[in-house]
Amino acid sequence: MKKLIALFAALATAGAVQAQTYKVEPTHTFVTFEAKHFGTSTNRGRFDKTSGSVTLDLSAKTGRAEITVDMASINTGTARFDGHLKSKDFFNAEQFATATFVGDKFEFDGSKIKSVAGQLTMLGKTMPVTLTANHYNCYDHPFFKAQACGGDFETTIQRSQWGMAYGLPGIPDSVKLVIQVEAIKQP
Repeated sequence: MKKLIALFAALATAGAVQAQTYKVEPTHTFVTFEAKHFGTSTNRGRFDKTSGSVTLDLSAKTGRAEITVDMASINTGTARFDGHLKSKDFFNAEQFATATFVGDKFEFDGSKIKSVAGQLTMLGKTMPVTLTANHYNCYDHPFFKAQACGGDFETTIQRSQWGMAYGLPGIPDSVKLVIQVEAIKQP
């Protein structure tokens, strides 16, 4: 009887789904932004350097995401504009070298992530944000020989909440952020 109980315990433990950790794949992970310019065109750009990890427990429908963005890696395609955005008028990249998002409230639709709520720290201030998932998917990555998961996660923030008031109201307060992320399952 003891052997039978031990066998069932071993099978139950083997079948249990545990939290899995995924490392952000930096060549497929970027933060992009869109902001209107004096009510006419839309300024767009991205941050080229990101790092972080995501831990998911699909059976418990929980997770934790930690994404770090190198603020000096901003890229709008125009060096002069990049320089202005790195200045104290906007991101103050010299004093605040990174921005971080830490999400710990995951909402699922079946096995797919629907949204992630957490805290965005930028310019030394931390504020709550919720990222809505678009195109979330997992697949077997042919190069890394491991599962990769990711999607586009977006939100709209009011930049003035982080103290970024330059150009208001001509340059609107609302900024759309999209975190394009792919992460590789770790052994």
